[in-house]
Amino acid sequence: MTLHTIDETAPAIVRLSTVIHAPLAVVWSLHTAVDSWADWLPDVDRARLDAPLATGVSFRWQTHGLDITSTVHELVPGVRIVWGGPANGIDGVHVWTFEETDGAVTVRTEESWAGAPVEAQPAELEAALRASLESWLGHLQAEAERR
Repeated sequence: MTLHTIDETAPAIVRLSTVIHAPLAVVWSLHTAVDSWADWLPDVDRARLDAPLATGVSFRWQTHGLDITSTVHELVPGVRIVWGGPANGIDGVHVWTFEETDGAVTVRTEESWAGAPVEAQPAELEAALRASLESWLGHLQAEAERR
């Protein structure tokens, strides 16, 4: 099996992680229930998954005014999910990994953005990506620990 990875040559790359004190099943189900993202992620206006989550399946979502269609490139339940796709000239690849240790889950995220808009403003768009991922991880942690 080939692992899908971010574009290491992209002008904007962000890698972050956090530890969530909740069961892996809770963290994973929250993160992969795409239709419910807008319920706990304030940056997501809406999200729609029209088929069971699986490799090759696409989902549509809106964040920060961007309409995005992401396709799942890899899915290892409870361990790893990779999705990506184009949005407004930006090609994004997003890798999420989950590792349970001693009743807590380490969530790692890495994302790359490539394309003309990123080449034109790499520092600004990398900062926006970092802020977005920090927010996502913070809300995932808060919601999982609340449950």
